[in-house]
Amino acid sequence: MIGRPHILFFALLPLIAIAADTTLTPSKEGASVRIISPADGENLASPVTIVFGLAGMGVAPAGVDKAGTGHHHLLVDAPLPPLGQAIPSNENYRHFGGGQTQVTLELEPGEHTFQLLLADYKHMPHEPPVYSEVIKIHVR
Repeated sequence: MIGRPHILFFALLPLIAIAADTTLTPSKEGASVRIISPADGENLASPVTIVFGLAGMGVAPAGVDKAGTGHHHLLVDAPLPPLGQAIPSNENYRHFGGGQTQVTLELEPGEHTFQLLLADYKHMPHEPPVYSEVIKIHVR
């Protein structure tokens, strides 16, 4: 007789398979992301709204495996993560797996950097990776 732990294991197998798949998804030639606003060097009050731009590919939620798509990750005061691994999820590596294209953040006064990184349905950067220039703002 199969007990509940076995049922849970079999129910989670598809998720385990996705998490274990480290194959990189191809990006489309010429694809690019950018931060539409704020502009590099701006002096702003908190909260700050960051608007994401994407060209040459489409946006799809995390978990949706559709060629030519991905979802945004915003790097806040952090460097690019290792590009052959799933992007971490914390206050510096923010995931927008619902397909969101902007966010409003409460930020402490001081200098802050932002960078976008597009990832596939598994939160893995594409090959080649699609990421923006780093922008720096000052929060007063």
